Amino acid sequence: MNKLHVTMRDYILETPQVVLNNVDHSDELTASLVEAFLQKDYKQMIIVACGSSHNASHMARYYVMEHLNIDVKIITPFTFTHYEHIVSPDDFVVCVSQSGCSTNTIDALRMCRQLQIPAIGITGNPESDFKTEADLVVNYGVGEELIGYVTKGVVTLATYFMLFSLEVARKKEMISSQQYAAEKEEFRQAMVAHKEMVDAFDHIYQVHRKDFTSMNNLYVIGNGTNRGTAMEGALKVGETVHVPCLDYEVDEYIHGPNLQLAPSYTVVYIDAGDEAGKRCVQAYRATRTVTDHTFIITNDPSVDDDHAIRIPHRAKESISSLHNVVFFQLLAHTVSDELKTMRRHPLFSENFKQIISTKSESYVDHHDELITEE
Repeated sequence: MNKLHVTMRDYILETPQVVLNNVDHSDELTASLVEAFLQKDYKQMIIVACGSSHNASHMARYYVMEHLNIDVKIITPFTFTHYEHIVSPDDFVVCVSQSGCSTNTIDALRMCRQLQIPAIGITGNPESDFKTEADLVVNYGVGEELIGYVTKGVVTLATYFMLFSLEVARKKEMISSQQYAAEKEEFRQAMVAHKEMVDAFDHIYQVHRKDFTSMNNLYVIGNGTNRGTAMEGALKVGETVHVPCLDYEVDEYIHGPNLQLAPSYTVVYIDAGDEAGKRCVQAYRATRTVTDHTFIITNDPSVDDDHAIRIPHRAKESISSLHNVVFFQLLAHTVSDELKTMRRHPLFSENFKQIISTKSESYVDHHDELITEE
């Protein structure tokens, strides 16, 4: 079968096995980045990334902070290059692009060299432009993903950053061997939950197919590690279904954005089961009084089953994004596939990308081929 027949769902279903393999070989996978980090006593990590790589970094941020006991700052490449590149000797800077062909991230690597700090590039394609633009090229272990609306790459990148921090903590003796083994088991649990989320999505989608295929807009509400999940969920649905999508932390949402709520709005909450989850459930109930198109990822028994997305096995909050993001990835794929919304407006295809591009000349875009194959 032509490899261009693959879909977003195919890559979503591939993800658990890739992650499990990376977890089993995390020492080897993260070795070069761990070695670079251990060269100095860094006080802050700066991740320069855009799009889904930016969101995946947010999905990993709190886990990394917890295990390395340092602050983690995430900046978009354009902002880093043009506005926010004051770094100290205590800052560990890495630039991320799954394709390795994002022009803004390439510019960020060049800025690192101007600043006379190591230009470290993390990518899923070590043979990309990063090969000549970075001092150190790190392959984070995603493998092949031809579809630009990345899914497997998001979860594997978030996992990579988490595993990196875990390996550093082990080598610096910040955690015990028992804690290290327990954390590895948490990742395996998360991949069990990843598969369960696929089944949970398929069920609720069939029950609420009319709701999901009539979305005019979407709010995604998440906290902590799932702030990154909400960001990625809004991005992915917006990219594919072509409706306005916004993401918020729960209390930011109820301090203004909620005022435009109407019965036509679609809202999805993410309750990770921690103390902030109670606030999500409270806001979910309030939102349901305005719109019936309100759903929540939760195991809270007080929430009615008809609008709850539940899974039997859930990882702890700091890595729960690895399975919660699956709901939004599948929502983006399934709705856009049913409604055929992935096809871009002809004016965009004819004009927009002719004037401004986000990828280098070495990038191969399979979008039009994949659409043609439908």
